[in-house]
Amino acid sequence: MPLEDSNHPIDATDFAPACPQLPVPELDALLGIQSSTLPYDEDCLKLSIAMPAEQPTKKRPVMVWIHGGSYVVGAGDSPIFDTRPLCIEQDVVVVSVTYRLGLLGFLGGYRDRPANLGLLDIIEALRWVQKNISVFGGDADNVTLFGESAGGDAIAHLMISEGTEGLFHKAIIQSAPLGIRSDRRAMSEAMGKVASSIDETDSIDDLLKTQQKVILTGNKFGLKGGMPFSPQYGHYPLPDEARAEAVWEKRAKEIDVLIGYNKEETALFIYAMPTILKISKLPLIGPLFKSAIVKRTTAKVYSDAIVEFAKRHSKAGGNAYRYHLTWGENRDFLGACHTIDLPLLFGNWDTWKNARLIEDLPKEELIQNGKKVRHMWASFARSGKLDGISGTIPDVLTWTQA
Repeated sequence: MPLEDSNHPIDATDFAPACPQLPVPELDALLGIQSSTLPYDEDCLKLSIAMPAEQPTKKRPVMVWIHGGSYVVGAGDSPIFDTRPLCIEQDVVVVSVTYRLGLLGFLGGYRDRPANLGLLDIIEALRWVQKNISVFGGDADNVTLFGESAGGDAIAHLMISEGTEGLFHKAIIQSAPLGIRSDRRAMSEAMGKVASSIDETDSIDDLLKTQQKVILTGNKFGLKGGMPFSPQYGHYPLPDEARAEAVWEKRAKEIDVLIGYNKEETALFIYAMPTILKISKLPLIGPLFKSAIVKRTTAKVYSDAIVEFAKRHSKAGGNAYRYHLTWGENRDFLGACHTIDLPLLFGNWDTWKNARLIEDLPKEELIQNGKKVRHMWASFARSGKLDGISGTIPDVLTWTQA
């Protein structure tokens, strides 16, 4: 419906456009995304709200979704992030945030260009939530951020960002690549040298062409180059990298955390590595090779750092749970890979039935297990706690208090 402020009407009847981005057809096919679903527009700093139709008897918990996509692709209003089942089943208000990506949002420090603009977009959205969510039946004193991949990484960094105190109270961090968050300065500087060729008169198409060159520069820096864009330490609103862990410890008592990873995260990315993919398909040795590569890289990029994050948070006096998701394991290739948690949280069978990600998983599993995961996530959002010290959703995930 159209909203009005003191100066002009605001048309709030359409979904938010995506930030301009380069297409990734292989990922679109895996997730069942139609590339033409959402338009691209630099004017993408939007949020969308899903709330139950019934009037609340009391203020509802608020869950704010921060989408992933390596800080270069994705959008809060992508059809695969259909928040209606979560909202309706669990009686919560869900806010989806769209923010700037790539060169527009996550590289700075060169030619006096500011860094972390995408992070600042999310902070501004959270300020809006604090001021306005009560009009939609939401409880501004009970706000949970939840995000996957780069979205989870962004949430971890929002926990230590200046000016975020009191903007949110709980954090659900899904498959965040925390193992590659450190020692990125040299890579960012090299990327900045390439990006410095951008001129204010360049079109968005010119910028995206330069962004591809910037990405290729970042790719030369090993595992961390697999996600070359990210929040930059030492640039507002983040502390210097040397102080980051101390700030996480300082903020620990303020924010309840549920954090975890999927058993075979990096199986998804083998599709983008032709040589490894070819070897993985060889008889006998192929599956063993693939299993070893996936186990090692999942530990390096995800699980080791996630476990460390949860333990540090708990040791500093915070409340933390960690989970290990196994749904989809033992499949021929993808297994319990990166993004396999998304169909459990969002939409329904019709949303995901064309996604290669779940093409060999039964419809009833998605329906029933999705309800259980949404209940678990919303239970944490309501109270910051889960029943008992440890628990399980059979054949889906296990969790324990850190």
